[in-house]
Amino acid sequence: MKKLGYKGTVISCYIGYVSQSIVNNFSPLLFVMFGTSFNISLTQLSLMIAVNFGVQLLTDFVAARFVDRVGYRPFVVAAHFLCAAGLSLLSFLPYVMPPYIGLLIATVLSAIGGGLIEVIVSPIIEACPSDNKASAMSLLHSFYCWGQMAVVLVSTLVFRFAGIGAWRVMAVVWALIPLVNAFLYMRVPINALPSEDGHSGVFSHFKKKSFVIAFMMMLCAGASELSMSQWASAFAEEGLGVTKAMGDLLGPCLFAVFMGIARVFYGKFGDRIALSKFMAGSSALCIAAYLITVASPYPLLSLAGCALCGLAVGIMWPGTFSLASAAMPMGGTAMFAMLAFAGDMGCTSGPSLTGRIADAFGSDIKAGFAFAVVFPVVMLVLSLVWIKREKNSKNLR
Repeated sequence: MKKLGYKGTVISCYIGYVSQSIVNNFSPLLFVMFGTSFNISLTQLSLMIAVNFGVQLLTDFVAARFVDRVGYRPFVVAAHFLCAAGLSLLSFLPYVMPPYIGLLIATVLSAIGGGLIEVIVSPIIEACPSDNKASAMSLLHSFYCWGQMAVVLVSTLVFRFAGIGAWRVMAVVWALIPLVNAFLYMRVPINALPSEDGHSGVFSHFKKKSFVIAFMMMLCAGASELSMSQWASAFAEEGLGVTKAMGDLLGPCLFAVFMGIARVFYGKFGDRIALSKFMAGSSALCIAAYLITVASPYPLLSLAGCALCGLAVGIMWPGTFSLASAAMPMGGTAMFAMLAFAGDMGCTSGPSLTGRIADAFGSDIKAGFAFAVVFPVVMLVLSLVWIKREKNSKNLR
């Protein structure tokens, strides 16, 4: 069978991030239904989020030790098969065993796949021939947003016209995307990133101040993004009193659209914009978005805050990858894996703590969002520190 060129590699990477967005965003659309149908509490739903990203976090750490030795292709193909399996089983296991256990098992399988995608796809795109690595990285990550938008929009329309009971069919339909991409990855060329010693140690990067700052930025990026996006649907339904269809479209769907716009914007104009300053401005905007969502007495304005948050967090994750890669060009796969590990730490802790705080205040998700504003605040401080280091570095030349 004829191999595809690097254009095929780029397309498969785009679909890879769509696959990861399906894994992360399909289940949250069903949180209210899971709660009523299976008698699952907000704390248990928070645990599902924590399990998803906790398993991705563990996968990041383990994969960092083996990817360079085994090669990218076996891991990225296996990742997509696992995503497909987890999504398919989501529709089946809750009905043949205790529902919550079934949901957790399906979540673990797809989370392993999602974690491997996060570790491997960014280095694959970084290793592809490109004139502007930062723009290519931002454009790649925009496909996570378009995938999230598609998941929310298509699923919402199906639930609206076919009923929420169609969620089991939709889980299988969404599983087809990573399944097809697994076979595409078998045919495309894949390059490996250079590293300082060929197999960079997992912890060796922590000796570098730039990496430590990037690690903390990645943690805040994941927490800032997921604290809002994972709870936007439930927030709209329970906290604002709008219908599920309206809440999904105006909450997580608009969040994804604006996040994608930010990433495409930087992908197109990134060569004219200082990335670190753009990230600092985005962090300040994110703080404002959280405060609007929490403080507004008007439901639509709160939902607008959710959407604005998507615009604000768009550059945080891919931007941190690009800053670290430019500052440490020989970091190799281990650097990307550990940054993904940090991002998933944020994805795990942010929404989980948001849910727990909300539960402690009588299922008031606004209270959880009020707590979560700490993440973009820290992100802003770290971005300013990075800008200062860049200025000092230029002065030393």
